[in-house]
Amino acid sequence: MTVAYHRKPVLWDIDLIAPEGKLIGIVGPNGAGKSTLIKAVLGLVPAASGRVTFYGKPYARQRHRVGYVPQRESVDWDFPVTTTDVVTMGTYGQLGWLRRPGARQRETARRCLEQVGMTAMADRQIRQLSGGQQQRVFLARALAQDASIYFMDEPFSGVDAATESAILRLLQSLRREGKTVLVVHHDLPTVRQYFDHVILLNMRLIAAGPTETTFTNENLQKTYGGRLTILDEAAEAVRRGGPQP
Repeated sequence: MTVAYHRKPVLWDIDLIAPEGKLIGIVGPNGAGKSTLIKAVLGLVPAASGRVTFYGKPYARQRHRVGYVPQRESVDWDFPVTTTDVVTMGTYGQLGWLRRPGARQRETARRCLEQVGMTAMADRQIRQLSGGQQQRVFLARALAQDASIYFMDEPFSGVDAATESAILRLLQSLRREGKTVLVVHHDLPTVRQYFDHVILLNMRLIAAGPTETTFTNENLQKTYGGRLTILDEAAEAVRRGGPQP
């Protein structure tokens, strides 16, 4: 797949297969095309060439099996809805356009809020929540979809340590259920701890595979092109090996 903005390539000839049932980190420098990759896969931005399939079928036929958590900064948080309303939206794909959510959908929303530790905020307006709480709510909405594969765009960005730990536990729970989770991630020292598969990206696909064998100094140098401040931290994380998920 190739993606271009105003005829300028942003992603070039990306060819990969995401393994099922894995936590997959999408890693690369700013401007590498990480978020664009997710958006192009989901049809949110047009691809100049190439195709994407989910379990052998186009996205349009598998939409109900795909969950998406966008960057928090891209959401209009002033929209007048409650936390429960937002999470219930995750069930719309199962209902279709003509049916309204009922007791079953509200129970699903309640259960998903409980999973992310947000039950006490169920009736709170979404704009009244902190950044970390908003992120948890969007994760709950994705859970309500009961998808097979999830795309998450920097879910750890700008959250406190407690929320980061809660998100990681949730991702690990999804993996245990056999779900596939692809996460745009920028914190290199935690890559080995958080992910068992990694995609290294800088406009082109640099490398993809199990974290243990792919997240190496050599591949990081190819990906970041000598941005030493970042690489020094990553190299230390690689040297230590880091705790395994």
